[in-house]
Amino acid sequence: MTAPTLIPGRLDADAVRESVDVVLEDFLTAKARTTPQHHLPYLSGLLKDFLSGGKRIRPLLCITGWQAVGGGGDGEAVIRVAACLEMFHAFALIHDDVMDDSDTRRGRPTIHRTLAALCAAGRSPDQIERFGVSGAVLLGDLALAWSDELLHSAGLTPAQFDAVLPLLSEMRTEVMLGQYLDLAATGELTDDVEATLTVNRYKTAKYTIERPLHLGAAIAGAGPAAMEAFTAYALPLGEAFQLRDDLLGVYGDPESTGKSQLDDLRAGKNTTLTALALRGSDRAQAARLRSLIGNPLLDEKGAATIQEIFAATTAREAVEQMIDDRRTQALRALDDAPFTADAVNALTRIARMATVRNS
Repeated sequence: MTAPTLIPGRLDADAVRESVDVVLEDFLTAKARTTPQHHLPYLSGLLKDFLSGGKRIRPLLCITGWQAVGGGGDGEAVIRVAACLEMFHAFALIHDDVMDDSDTRRGRPTIHRTLAALCAAGRSPDQIERFGVSGAVLLGDLALAWSDELLHSAGLTPAQFDAVLPLLSEMRTEVMLGQYLDLAATGELTDDVEATLTVNRYKTAKYTIERPLHLGAAIAGAGPAAMEAFTAYALPLGEAFQLRDDLLGVYGDPESTGKSQLDDLRAGKNTTLTALALRGSDRAQAARLRSLIGNPLLDEKGAATIQEIFAATTAREAVEQMIDDRRTQALRALDDAPFTADAVNALTRIARMATVRNS
């Protein structure tokens, strides 16, 4: 397959997504063809299916970062680095679904559920679950290894590689820290709003927005001023992105989000939405929230009660305001940023896409 050519100074989101999809398709097809033994064709096909349908926001931001400071060349190297980010994201999502014990992702069974169903015949329930979880951990590990292979085969110059690798290493460390903080907070409900925002900063803002922009810009040789401007834009926008995700986890339409409204509530996710509700609740409301959130048997009626308390404590309204405030802050950071006009327009569109969405 042939990817569309990226033209420096011009941004086409559809061309970006198509280019990254072509790289991933070709890479996984080659893996299945050149290593046919030991179920690798099946596993690469499973990973290919999992990768389909994503928003590609990290690749889009990576290439936007490259374009924002002038780009250079036909963009083949930056496309492969962007594909590396998407492969890394597959690793993160597969493991995240295992940790959250999620049943669905993007409207389809999660990897561990798919693998469990594959081996169900003749095994005990415990064996089935262990196979699914263990297989998903291994497939996630494979995606992590392959993301590194995509990076090393991207065709970066030595100077570009030296600029990119420390940023990529920081991104990987930050998202692992964010995941750990999220895991540690799950089931321990608190009204500490700042603690939830710290999780958001590491798990989402830096990983989803800031580092992809930095990586693309580093390939183009960006200086400190551009990197600081990207950070000023990215961190508030990334927090807003996660706050929207928290709302969708409770209020979103499963047909659009691809996951049940009950998943995060059953898991006891300690979101900013929950922290604000606890902060604004009376004793009875707080006790009710603590009895319902984190209950693995929570049903639709219990979820409706939680939504009522979120409304009564104005927690939902407060989160919407936080999203608006952070989007405004991100857009203001573009006013004096040393970026191309086309990139500023693209980043403005991305800010809306990230915060006004239904999935």
